[in-house]
Amino acid sequence: MARGSAAQPEDLPKRPQRRVVPFFYAVSKACFAGLDDPFGALDRAQINWVLWAPFALGLGIGFYFALPVDPSGPLLWGLGAAGIGALLLWLRGPGYTHLPAVFLLFVALGLLLANHQAHSVAAPVLSSRYYGPVEGRIIRIDRSSRDVLRLTLDQARLLGKPANATPVKLRIALHGPLPRNPLEPGQRVMTTAHLSPPNGPTEPGAWDFRRNAWFAQLGALGYTRSPVLLIAPPKSDDWGLAAHRWRMALSSAMQARIAGQAGAVSAALMTGDRSGITEATNDMMRASNLYHMVSISGLHMGMLAGFVFAAIRHGLALWGWGALRLPTKKIAAAVALVAATLYLWISGADIATQRSWIMIAIMLTAVLLDRRALSLQTVALAALVLLALWPDSLLGPGFQMSFAATTALILIAKPWPRLQNHIPQLLRPVALLVLTSAVAGLVTAPIAAAHFGRMAHYGILANLLAVPVMGLVVMPAGVLAACLAPFGLAGPALWAMGKGTDWVLWVADWVAGLGGAQTALVAPPGWVLPVLALSAGGLVLGRGILRLLSLGALVVATLGWSLTPRPMLLIAQEGALVGLMTPAGRVLSKASPSYTAERWLEADGDTAAPEQAAERAGFTGPKGQRQAIWQGRSLMHLSGKGALDALPMVCQNAALVVLAAPAPKGFQGDCTVLDTRSLARSGALAFDAQGRSHSVAQLAGQRLWTRPQK
Repeated sequence: MARGSAAQPEDLPKRPQRRVVPFFYAVSKACFAGLDDPFGALDRAQINWVLWAPFALGLGIGFYFALPVDPSGPLLWGLGAAGIGALLLWLRGPGYTHLPAVFLLFVALGLLLANHQAHSVAAPVLSSRYYGPVEGRIIRIDRSSRDVLRLTLDQARLLGKPANATPVKLRIALHGPLPRNPLEPGQRVMTTAHLSPPNGPTEPGAWDFRRNAWFAQLGALGYTRSPVLLIAPPKSDDWGLAAHRWRMALSSAMQARIAGQAGAVSAALMTGDRSGITEATNDMMRASNLYHMVSISGLHMGMLAGFVFAAIRHGLALWGWGALRLPTKKIAAAVALVAATLYLWISGADIATQRSWIMIAIMLTAVLLDRRALSLQTVALAALVLLALWPDSLLGPGFQMSFAATTALILIAKPWPRLQNHIPQLLRPVALLVLTSAVAGLVTAPIAAAHFGRMAHYGILANLLAVPVMGLVVMPAGVLAACLAPFGLAGPALWAMGKGTDWVLWVADWVAGLGGAQTALVAPPGWVLPVLALSAGGLVLGRGILRLLSLGALVVATLGWSLTPRPMLLIAQEGALVGLMTPAGRVLSKASPSYTAERWLEADGDTAAPEQAAERAGFTGPKGQRQAIWQGRSLMHLSGKGALDALPMVCQNAALVVLAAPAPKGFQGDCTVLDTRSLARSGALAFDAQGRSHSVAQLAGQRLWTRPQK
């Protein structure tokens, strides 16, 4: 057809005949969009590589941690070559190859970065139990889940241990008397402590604390009942811990001015020191879905930066000459960035705070560069930076919940201007708070339930009552107190901050006390959370059939979570505890509370205390010789001093004996004996209803953090 001539009816493409229901037609068209021109679709998608890059980087990091063995040299070289080829294709190839090349490049880069981090943090791990003198420098003071003060030490010395076999860091819980002088970072102390290597998962597929300790270079954990003796005060030139000492000093000063748990929570909000918060307060905040307020996160960093930004910008606006001649918005962004950086330094700069600062810094830099401060690209860049610096952060609930909530809030920001037109103006702030709380709670609930086994039901109500006070009273008062403290005028601001924190704690206590405030959920299989994350990413970033596949994966993961049964029999590492599932719940062979018992019950979705679980019908017999019926035969758990003496007689009648001691060499009996030696090799064991066993060693594989230390 000649240029400029009118198109004839027969020359125009015929419209498809809609012989199906319009709804299904629309769905099929949306699902298979771009399949008639796949190269064109890929060419148009290349502009979104910034969004796909952190998704692909996280996928590569996930592949690294899912490997059963450490990647070999040839595999790493092959990944490097594939990454270089993908980079060249991205730079020189046609447009439709750009997005696949970016994806391949960042998947390879993620695996290589995770491997590099795992080797770069390699440090000695205690090879066996140790009891004796411990000397070291305090680098961290916090509180355990049992309300016990803990010290993290570096530059440690252990009697009889050479320097190359001494952990870089170790952590000790203080069960004994505290020194008269307050403990502070930088002090060199000494005590007598029980230490052991970091334990593996409490059951196959559970959270691997051993891996977490590896990346934190934490090579030993233990406790002491002896006094902690001060050897030397902090060195004046120890600038590495100067921020920590200043933080602890500020925390002590705030708690001296604000009484009770309000002072401890206020200190945590401003300094990151949570050592003064009791476990009862933590439980109350978790039950009300307000626990995010006691950990410095994007909420606090955003409130602080937002308050400083608004104060500077509105303050300059009152200066007529300057408001007309100066870039007040950029000046406010620069000052807010400085304030956020100081907040990062004072609060300890842990991973969660660094993640928050990176996001705030990118947003404020976008303001300085006249870009959109809040967009999916901004969040993607923050995730990219964080994963590149700390690949292991991908596995933590803080990273997962923070980016899930931020992404969801940005997605709802687009339709909000249209929605607010249907809401009375006075109710719009309340409606926005309800909407953001509901959306953030909805997307983070599965992550929180998977990691912590709890789901709070009144989180929207609690956040609706507490977040405005936090943003309008607590954080602004904290900033004012910091500004006025050098002049000795911080009293009124601290008073206001304390009253605001009292309100937040009252809300948490009231909501936690409501009937059905939280529900315990069964822990999902290990594959469920990654599939949920992949499906969520596909729904946000994908188009057409990819969204349909992501929706299907979401359904499969949900069904897998709800239908996968819990193990019928659990045996702890070293045979310290046995848990048998019964119609009334899991019954424990020991009544004493322990970390393992608490994690087992939490994974079962069981709210009973270990003492209550031990009282259930299932195990009988005296202490140290507990008996139950398993698979129609006798199961014995022997522990304590008389375990070895009772073994020969017990083995005649039992099919399976769990022995919390090493069995005599060459012991022969009619039963299967699981002693500390075999359980040290296998780790914790889980048996299903058919009697099939799975061990921690099988699922954890041969990785840097699972290898026995020499």
